Amino acid sequence: MTLARETALESEYVMGTFARKPVEFVEGKGMVLIDDTGKEYLDFLSGIGVCSLGHCHPSVVQAVSEQAAKLIHVSNYYYIEHRGEVAQLLSNMLNAYADEPSPETWKTFFANSGAEANECAIKLARLYARRRAEAAGIDGELAPRLIVTLAKSFHGRTLATLAATAQPAKQEAFQPLPAGFTSTPINDVDALERLFETQGSRICAVMIECIQGESGVHPCTEEFIAAIRRLTEEHGALMICDEVQSGIFRTGLPFGFQNFGVLPDIVTMAKGIASGVVAGACAAKTSIATAFAPGDHGTTFGGSNIAMAAAHVTLSTLLAPGVGAQIESVGAYMRERLARLPHVQEVRGFGLMNGIDLTHEAPSAPDIVAAGLEEGLVLNATGPHTLRFLPPLICTEADVDVLVQKLERLL
Repeated sequence: MTLARETALESEYVMGTFARKPVEFVEGKGMVLIDDTGKEYLDFLSGIGVCSLGHCHPSVVQAVSEQAAKLIHVSNYYYIEHRGEVAQLLSNMLNAYADEPSPETWKTFFANSGAEANECAIKLARLYARRRAEAAGIDGELAPRLIVTLAKSFHGRTLATLAATAQPAKQEAFQPLPAGFTSTPINDVDALERLFETQGSRICAVMIECIQGESGVHPCTEEFIAAIRRLTEEHGALMICDEVQSGIFRTGLPFGFQNFGVLPDIVTMAKGIASGVVAGACAAKTSIATAFAPGDHGTTFGGSNIAMAAAHVTLSTLLAPGVGAQIESVGAYMRERLARLPHVQEVRGFGLMNGIDLTHEAPSAPDIVAAGLEEGLVLNATGPHTLRFLPPLICTEADVDVLVQKLERLL
């Protein structure tokens, strides 16, 4: 089907929640996308950090095809292949850099998206606080329920995760939102300490992105993350890391928090976990996960046969020796090359999760994205002067060279 026909159909029958770019992609391989006219594009967005192994990786295609031919869905009432294996891989990945001789095993709830994973984390944090209060002989209704998030965070678009997303412009049209959330500025240790001084007894968790993605790749400082870990431990609260965008080797390490020398209590993930197949997950240390009993949470499609087959091969491939180091190396090369471009005033990032701010004299970031399509580049703007780069994790220095060469002309 042509772009013109697809545009006409979607205009009439699809809700207008996205301002789509004027291109229809019909095929992909590795770093390359192909549109309905046969034109090729080098992809530096990868479905918003989703296609970890690139487009249509042979191992993923084979795993999904074989699973679809065997069994597509049976629900979570039954055991299936791969779910336990994927959960074990995630537990080992989460503890890969734990500074403890015998770290706890992690248990995982499989969902369908990052928002669902974060909903699970919110429910688990509050239920855990209630169970602790009841065990201490306190009325569960008096347990702490407040969850602290960071200004300019992004945790999803369901009502609860939107309430956790501290961006008033995204929230206002959907009021009233669920209560029980408050925000604090990123990297402001003094403000965080004052918040705990005044409301510490009400706080059950702090939920953060160690590297904020949707705002344009803004990392927390090590000092700030260390303060969160210290204060949550002192007040009996949980530390939740939203790794939906920064996890699954996006930074070169299994999870973004591992760049900061901490071990949280709950970790959420999605996007790159299954190389484009719909999947999400919320993992928690066993001592916390056991707050959930059968019936406390659930999903129809989460952890499906096809999702688990794709996740298993994705994680196994990324865990191969040298893959993480290659991601770190290419990411560092990308930041170095981007910093030399005209009109680039700041470069931020870890691994292959990078952002740049352009000077006001440069073309706007959305204009660069539009011009990039003409040049055969898939780019992403997160603001008027900010570009974000989330290429497939198979990106090479040669791919970066093409990106920089074309960006230089556009700038």
